[in-house]
Amino acid sequence: MLFYRIFPAIAAGCAALMDIQRAKVDNGWLLFCVLVSLFTRIWKMDVSSLGTWICGLLVPILILGILFIFRMLGAGDIKLLSVIGSMIGPTKILNCISYSFLIGAVISAALMISSGIVCQRILYLLHYISAYFKTGKREPYYKSGMPLENEPLPVK
Repeated sequence: MLFYRIFPAIAAGCAALMDIQRAKVDNGWLLFCVLVSLFTRIWKMDVSSLGTWICGLLVPILILGILFIFRMLGAGDIKLLSVIGSMIGPTKILNCISYSFLIGAVISAALMISSGIVCQRILYLLHYISAYFKTGKREPYYKSGMPLENEPLPVK
């Protein structure tokens, strides 16, 4: 059905615009989208397809939850992927997550290479992992005021 190709793109596009403008995606928008997804699935399919809807909704939470716990990924990202997962189903949302991470990795690598901070960022990641295993404390991976360009990282 064409709706399940167009509406996820509209939902994600509007969320991206909100994120660019306000640095936050409105929960009301996400709730609206998930309700449209639910009612459309019930109306066009049947009640037995609710299992697919629920799985699509839960897969991003289950897979990306660990990244949220370590503050490497925001709750808004997971909520948006859950909404899209409810529309496109669990298999396609896995593909969507994979491609999103791949594209994000390419963009990040390009930014790090162009800024000359590849080694610096790898050292920061290793320090972060080491600190977690030493203290057992989950600290946010990215802290506000953290340098993004060719500035020295704060040493603890």
